[in-house]
Amino acid sequence: MFRTYCKGVELTCPGHNIRNPKAKKTIAVTNLMAQSRWALTGTPIINNLKDLFSIVRFLGLSGGLDTLEIFNAAIMRPVLQHETRGMKSLQMLMKSVCLRRKKEMAFIDLRLPELSEYIHKVNLLPHEQEKYDALDAQAKGTLELYRNKMGGRDAADTYRHLLEVLLRMRQLCNHWKLVGEERLDSIMKQLEAEGIIDLTEDNKIALQKMLQLSIDSQEECPICMEVLDDPVITKCAHVFCTPCIERVIEIQHKCPMCRAELEAMASTTVKPAKEIAAPPPPTQEQIADKESLDQNASSKVNALLSILKASAKDPANKTIIFSQWTSFMDVLAPHLTAAGFIYTRIDGSMTAVQRDAALETFDTSPETTIMLASLSVCSVGLNLVAANQVILSDSWWAPAIEDQAVDRVHRLGQKRETKVFRLVVEGSIEERVLGIQEDKRKLMSLAFAEKEGGRKKGRRGATGLADLVRLLNGPAQAGSGTGAQAQTQA
Repeated sequence: MFRTYCKGVELTCPGHNIRNPKAKKTIAVTNLMAQSRWALTGTPIINNLKDLFSIVRFLGLSGGLDTLEIFNAAIMRPVLQHETRGMKSLQMLMKSVCLRRKKEMAFIDLRLPELSEYIHKVNLLPHEQEKYDALDAQAKGTLELYRNKMGGRDAADTYRHLLEVLLRMRQLCNHWKLVGEERLDSIMKQLEAEGIIDLTEDNKIALQKMLQLSIDSQEECPICMEVLDDPVITKCAHVFCTPCIERVIEIQHKCPMCRAELEAMASTTVKPAKEIAAPPPPTQEQIADKESLDQNASSKVNALLSILKASAKDPANKTIIFSQWTSFMDVLAPHLTAAGFIYTRIDGSMTAVQRDAALETFDTSPETTIMLASLSVCSVGLNLVAANQVILSDSWWAPAIEDQAVDRVHRLGQKRETKVFRLVVEGSIEERVLGIQEDKRKLMSLAFAEKEGGRKKGRRGATGLADLVRLLNGPAQAGSGTGAQAQTQA
């Protein structure tokens, strides 16, 4: 949250909302005339050090650090190159402008109950492993093809295809049904042949799927070089922030990537698809068909149910199940009902009134012991202390998002010991995602000098070439065995 005083008016907003230095809201609040400014955020660095630059510029620091080029030369580039001077400069900056308080610090006594985190390893069923191995082989082949085409005309299409396969691998770790047979091959062939596609309804749906790949992978806008903010995809299948491509279309009416004609925003771009409302609860006939449910189970669904059944021995336990895919929540819901659990749900398709009603039910109903929650919707701004257990069914690229989600439960008002279970398929891409998360946490620790310096590398995001190689070829993040405790903090 940042706060500034302008003509006696106090304005507040989460500080991490201004991390894109070229976003209109960032420019607007930075240009406010104010006598004093301060920012409050639990995540000053989400992906890379550029996240920090916007807050530094908002605070109005002198000496050139309010200029991206100087900030990059003095801090960002030296840190990326593991130079001691860059690390010391970053630490001196944070020490000068930042007062950091963490709930686990010894001198802060929030009297919170203990938080225990576990990594729960899952082994794929034979038919799931067969599908995963096929996707893994396809991804490695596509990666090699992309390496050979780098800088060429078709490199972007190959890269996008690689992202799609990686997404399917991650989804398969949750449930094999999430990996549909419908692929983007036909639209890719049309793009290769003609460079653009007609915006028919079917093509719009296909473009929205391609756009979602870029969003899920936290790609950067090729114009502002920031993580996509209010993204759109053009009819030539290039993804930009809406404000960035608006300016380009107004000036030159051409795509900056391929020079395709773009007459106007409305007729040449497509926005992300809206989340579809959750399907109705399963009927008694569907629940009674246990054989069909068993056939539709997955290794991760079975592991999740085993955790829930064990925790149900204490009827006072309540659990939040976070997932980044609402489609997985749709698949999981019938299994919860068949197992006798009563649940509620919050996702992006619900109105504010519906979300409030779901929260009220979860808070007040002793029978409602589970909430299915979309990670993107519930990671900030909610109080979920009615729960005392969290299950992270899949891993997000940015660990700060997951940490914020857990902190919706483990916060002031929590009276019970809190447990966090992270479900990870052993030997899969999920283990390597944990390794990327750990690097981003080390960058935050480096900024605050919480550990020894050394070779700690700040990362640009989850989809650079080095990260793609790492996701497919390892090394995997070492973790505890099934059910083994990974971390405990007071």
